[in-house]
Amino acid sequence: MGDYAANIVLGYLLGSIPFGLIVGRIWLGNDIRDAGSGKTGTTNVLRTAGRLPAALVMIADIAKGAAPGVIGRYVFDDDGVAAAGATLAIVGHIWPVFAGFRGGRGVATAFGGILGLSPLLSLLFPVVGAALVIPTRYMSVMSVVGTPICAVIIAILAIAGYQPAAFAWYAAAAVALIEYKHIPNIRRLLAGTEPKLGRGGDRPATG
Repeated sequence: MGDYAANIVLGYLLGSIPFGLIVGRIWLGNDIRDAGSGKTGTTNVLRTAGRLPAALVMIADIAKGAAPGVIGRYVFDDDGVAAAGATLAIVGHIWPVFAGFRGGRGVATAFGGILGLSPLLSLLFPVVGAALVIPTRYMSVMSVVGTPICAVIIAILAIAGYQPAAFAWYAAAAVALIEYKHIPNIRRLLAGTEPKLGRGGDRPATG
């Protein structure tokens, strides 16, 4: 249990590093949460600060999700420990202790978790994401629809014995967290008011 506790704490603390907030302060000199969606993730940074800072935030948020997965697999040598740490990295990103518990929606960090847990499998997921976001121009569609698709793929592979069962539990937890944080986006999508990619950065934060 000590290994689980250590990687859970590490995952949460790594996830809590608010890279979007940090980059927003450096790039714009203000709190990135005061504009757009009010979140610290890649999409809001893209809308409010531009492509380069968004790319930096995306890489950093992926890395902090991958780290506890890698540590769990290679330091603690336990798939369950790895999956638990990666899950708490998502929790930390969404509710960061270092940023007043106001973070992002966890998508990039969740992808980082898969990258750390199963690098080869993770290569498939950007393809799924691109297939959703390119024709629709909605980042939220990629998150709301793409995350469950990827989770089902992981579950099928786990049932078939090609992935550890712990990774399927990680995927299920990631879906629950991401879908919960996207409830406002789902409502706007249904109402036809969700901003498309590259738009919405000048509107007040709405959740």
